[in-house]
Amino acid sequence: MAKRRFTNRLNDLIPKEWLKFQKSWFIHNPPPRKKEVVRHPAKFPETLAQEFIEFFTKENQIVLDPMVGTGSTLVAALHARRHSYGIELNPEYAAIARQLIHEERGLLSLEPDSYQAEVVTADAASFSTLVKEYKFPKFDYVFTSPPYWDMLHAPGAQTQMKRRNTSDLDVIYSDNPDDLGNEHDYEKFIDRLVKIYASLAPAIRAGAYLTIVVKNVKKGGKIYPIAWDLARRLGQTYSLKDERIWCQDNQRLAPYGLGSAWVSNTFHHYCLQFRNE
Repeated sequence: MAKRRFTNRLNDLIPKEWLKFQKSWFIHNPPPRKKEVVRHPAKFPETLAQEFIEFFTKENQIVLDPMVGTGSTLVAALHARRHSYGIELNPEYAAIARQLIHEERGLLSLEPDSYQAEVVTADAASFSTLVKEYKFPKFDYVFTSPPYWDMLHAPGAQTQMKRRNTSDLDVIYSDNPDDLGNEHDYEKFIDRLVKIYASLAPAIRAGAYLTIVVKNVKKGGKIYPIAWDLARRLGQTYSLKDERIWCQDNQRLAPYGLGSAWVSNTFHHYCLQFRNE
């Protein structure tokens, strides 16, 4: 019997590359942050975003990040030769993202109109209105990472805040009440986050994937399972297909609870895979 020819309808990877990505956990230690984006208190690594974009799309397809920050997803999309759109509430971060995209085009020797990479300064909560205003196309993939609740306000972040304050760097995303990072009620935070992601569905191509990178957090001596609550709630809009665990093994250990209680050093994130079915 003749061997069936391999047909790849999802991406441009060869079978060996496909299989490598299918492992349920992976280690990714981001390279040092560029000075232009150190100001952002929770910058996402472009190198990780590119791996996901290249698995869930083909060249020239269209990627969306509704909480794009300083543009990591869009820069990654340029490297992967995909078109991309990002939404960012903070106008200063949006401006940084546009500048980085412009510079990256030059480094990659890309023509200004070769691959779309547009940053819209707006609140993702108004996405249904933005679709009409900006005439967004159907998206082939969504890659995003939301604020990890209000953890930048938490007492445990004070050391980092003090260090960043002395360097004139942001310690929170913004003081805008519409910013999810400023929502202190956990249940309201989850409700708002789910509503935003669910509103994307009409603009996502049928059968396309949505990846949300998120982390469960500790606060006040208990854990708040953001990833699990988001998976359960958003699974009512999209099909929850899987998870990949992103591990970091280059972080310094702290002696939390030493000699008295179990308190982990949490160095992993959940990459939740949904499909728009």
